[in-house]
Amino acid sequence: MGKHIGVDLGTVNVLIHVNGKGIVINEPSVVAINNKTGEVLAVGKDARDMIGRTPSDITIVKPMKDGVIDNFQIVQEMLHFFLQKLNLKTFFSRPKILICCPTNITSVEQKAIREVAEKSGGKQVFLEEEPKIAAIGAGMNIFEPSGNMVIDIGGGTADVAVLSMGDIVTSRSVKIAGTQWDKDIMQYIKRKYNLLIGERTAESLKVNIGTAIKDIRTETMDVRGRDLVSGLPSTITVSSNEVEEAIHNSLYDIIQAAKQVLETTPPELSADIIDRGIIMTGGGSLLYGLDHLIAEQLKVPVFIADHSLEVVAIGTGILLESTAKKRRRWF
Repeated sequence: MGKHIGVDLGTVNVLIHVNGKGIVINEPSVVAINNKTGEVLAVGKDARDMIGRTPSDITIVKPMKDGVIDNFQIVQEMLHFFLQKLNLKTFFSRPKILICCPTNITSVEQKAIREVAEKSGGKQVFLEEEPKIAAIGAGMNIFEPSGNMVIDIGGGTADVAVLSMGDIVTSRSVKIAGTQWDKDIMQYIKRKYNLLIGERTAESLKVNIGTAIKDIRTETMDVRGRDLVSGLPSTITVSSNEVEEAIHNSLYDIIQAAKQVLETTPPELSADIIDRGIIMTGGGSLLYGLDHLIAEQLKVPVFIADHSLEVVAIGTGILLESTAKKRRRWF
């Protein structure tokens, strides 16, 4: 019997779940390429450690953008590398692969994802919408005739969906999430302090002192970068409130998407959501105070899922296991 593989092919990280083993790969979606030969030099954590530190003949590529494939060839190389790392062909023939994708991707983008997985070694490839899998991974019973709402904030997209009876009733996906917040912080520091900082520094600010609500976090962090006036290295101190100011507009774009989903939700399901609350998943849900901000704006209780970073991969495992036990045909 062949094994089934669940893949969370994210903008920031790739997580792979193998049935019977759990999550076996959790690596950054980053690849290092030799410009002269086209050779892949490093993938995942090794490639991420090179960001901002490579000579001119090496390029660091992030082949996923906004939850979809930006560089077909590099994604294929990356996925092939991870599958080879699992050494799956030693135990069985080509595996069946379930891949999660945002709710609003086009048929062309869906075809590209299927082709990448097939060329990377997949026997059959199936796609499922990410908020649906995230809800399953968060422990929500979406197969009952009742309303469940999930806000999945990843690296490239924020997906908002209301689910009932095993399917999505209404949804919205916006290309604003963790990666956009990093860019917002970089632009803010550049505009306010004339200091150029890198992506990893911006991400560190977001994770360590970031907040979604002003004045509920009062931490500071020293940041080093290149002064755009003198051209020399410089250090400044950034506060939590400044991070909130930097990402404020992006946060409210996500909240607006959630409001639009609620506005198109049938009344009976809306009543269920008020009773059950909203579940937040994905790395973006861990931003300090974001759950309180969304609860305040939507007037609905909000809860952060356990293992928020891994719920999509966990959800693929649950769905794959359920399918195998019931001996149903795939989706």
